[in-house]
Order: sequence, then C-alpha cells, then structure tokens
Amino acid sequence: MERPAELGEFLRTRRARLQPSAVGLTSYGARRVPGLRREELAQLAGVSVAYYTRLEQGQSQNASDDVLDAIARALQLSDDETTHLRNLARPTRRQRRTPGRPETARPATRQLIEAIDGIAAVVMDRRSDVLAWNDLGHQLLAGHYEADSPYSAETRPNLTRMLFLDPHTRELYARWDEEAKRSVASLRLIAGRHPNDLHLAELIGELSMKSSEFTELWSRHPVVNCTFGTKQFQHPAVGRLELSFEVAQLPDDSAHRILMYSAQPGTPSDAALRLLPAGRHEVDSSPRRP
Repeated sequence: MERPAELGEFLRTRRARLQPSAVGLTSYGARRVPGLRREELAQLAGVSVAYYTRLEQGQSQNASDDVLDAIARALQLSDDETTHLRNLARPTRRQRRTPGRPETARPATRQLIEAIDGIAAVVMDRRSDVLAWNDLGHQLLAGHYEADSPYSAETRPNLTRMLFLDPHTRELYARWDEEAKRSVASLRLIAGRHPNDLHLAELIGELSMKSSEFTELWSRHPVVNCTFGTKQFQHPAVGRLELSFEVAQLPDDSAHRILMYSAQPGTPSDAALRLLPAGRHEVDSSPRRP
C-alpha cells in the first residue's frame, strides 16, 4: 500500500471509533458513517477542514509536528499511535525496494542466549524472522522445526507467519485471538517505521493473501509496541504454561531483538518450562515453512 493511502486509512479508522459525545460535541442529523466527521475533527484539532481533508487524502506530506500532535490529541491517540501517525505523515525518499543481505545474529548474542538458564530466548530481526534461539526457546515455540533452521535464510521460521499459517503454532497459544491481535499491532508499527523494507512488504502481502484473519485484523490498523506482558500456552509436550515475556532491543543499529519467556519461580509453569528440553513435540519434526 502507498504511504499516503495508508495514512488516510489510519486516520479514518481513528475517526470512526470516536463518538461526538465522547469529545464534548453535539451530534446533529443522521450520520452515514460512524464516528467523527472530518469537519468535527478539524475543529477539535484547530486546523481548517480543507487542510485536514488534504492530509487524510494524502495530498499534504509536510504537516508539522505541532499539527500532527494536535490531531493526535483530538483523536485521543496513544503514544504508540502518535508515533505511527508521525511515521506515516513524514515524507520519505522514494527508494527502490531491494532485498538486503540475509541477516544473522552476532556470535556474542547467540552465546548470550545459550548461557541463559531457565529462560526461553529467541533472537529476531524486525520482521520477526528467527535468527537464533536457545534450546528452551526452540522447544517452547517451534519444536517441530529443526534446531538449526534459524541459521539459514531458506529455512528460518518467521513468528508472525507461523502464528497465522502454521496449525501447530495456532494450537500452541491458548489465547490465539489475543496473540494474533498483538502480533498485527506490532507489525503495523514496524511497517510504518520501515516503508522501504522489501521483505517486510512481501511478508504482509503473503499473509494478506493466505489468511483472512490476518487481513481482517490488518484492516483495523492496530498499533501497539508489544514489549512485555503475559501469554498462555497449551504446549503439546508439557501442557498448560503461563509465562511472562520481555522484548529487549539490542543496542546497535541492527534492529535485532531478544524475546524472552520466563515463569514465576516455584509454579507449575516453572516446572513445566524446565522439562521442555527433555520433552519433544509428538508431531512431524521435518523442517518446514508454512
């Protein structure tokens, strides 16, 4: 999707979720579409209707931060949504989308996650391609893949692709709908930051074609930077798990991240997590790419 069109869709979805009464306005007459009208939003943001209309139609790509912040306040955007709005509205140089070199995790990063005890750890690039994992991370998230699959661009798993297209991964998450929403919201934010990433665009296109659930969620333009929380798993080898997760950004320009899962000490989830290296999925373990 072209960036101006994406900006317009994002603004329209956010207008649609706000009712006039929620922002102190009185509604007059029948409304053909839900939410605020353009003129109402322009009034709240303190800009002209003509200017806001041009912005929503992708005809103005030089909006100042002050104007964008005023629109964000009028739309009651979260901090993540405001960041996304700025990314979409910021002029970008026209660049040919070309694939870069296959990414790899640094040896020191692999050494770090392999040394972590009792924590499932996965190194990902910004597209959620798995670049490395420790044994616990492998067994938790993708025991039906070969252990060395992340170390080749042809076989490495992608966590978002797996979530929507791999039936084993769908069964892994006890609250799949919640995980799917979280994944799409994170992908939206990343796509806004990196409009010229060919592999990212290809991933979004593939998921849009192959998964109606992804397409429906993507059309809502959710935006959340998901860096911590709790997830529920139903693991085929050890059963129910409730795990906390944290995402740590590596302090360089690689955009690589370490996703870590841990259990509260002394809980059944803690005991089950520690059993995972000895347990194995009872499914076909041949390398695959959904």
